[in-house]
Amino acid sequence: MACLHDHSCEEHDCSSDWSLYKHVDLSKVPPLSSWSFTLGFSSLSILRSVISLESVSALNEAVSGSVKSVFRAWEQRLNSSEGYLESNEGDPELIVFIPFTSDVKLKSISIVGGADGTSPAKMRAFINRDGIDFSDAQNMQPVQEWDLVENLQGVLEYQTRYSRFQSVGNITLHFPDNFGGDTTQIHYIGLKGEATQLKRDVVATIVYELMPNPSDHKTRAETGGGLSQVE
Repeated sequence: MACLHDHSCEEHDCSSDWSLYKHVDLSKVPPLSSWSFTLGFSSLSILRSVISLESVSALNEAVSGSVKSVFRAWEQRLNSSEGYLESNEGDPELIVFIPFTSDVKLKSISIVGGADGTSPAKMRAFINRDGIDFSDAQNMQPVQEWDLVENLQGVLEYQTRYSRFQSVGNITLHFPDNFGGDTTQIHYIGLKGEATQLKRDVVATIVYELMPNPSDHKTRAETGGGLSQVE
């Protein structure tokens, strides 16, 4: 990293001289438990098993059905060998509809985007609404919205306003823009929370097989919530 010093940094190790750490008043740093990030997303990302993957859909995806590839195990969140979601060239906007096989309480969302400005820059969430298109998304008030950062390593999660996400049968995520890329890429979507009860509009067979309601189609994302870090 270059610096504006009166010597050659190659011959002089000035990192300690220019570190701000020694100026931090540690007595005023809040304890880790009070920070807005949490650790261990992998152990709590239990909602993947209750996503009705066959009914997941996206608007403006360049490759039809590619949205299904972003719902992977936490340990595989950086592995895009099986594909990723990308918007059409020159149009960064995306809508992702995610129905569940049971109602859930949603605590946080993790988004891993693409490099070179293709990560989504904002996320808006809508719950229990079917058939939301881009016009609807622009005119509707989301439950919550977040300003995102380029989370290429998948270490961040975005907290929901938990009281608003208590009986979620489906969620629509709207990504209106990115960080300047020609397309928007999403490589992973992780949802943390807990399943509650079986949806009334889901037909279940006696052999533990769940089938999503065909009427559950595209929903919208919502705004709000804090930023968290996970390992």
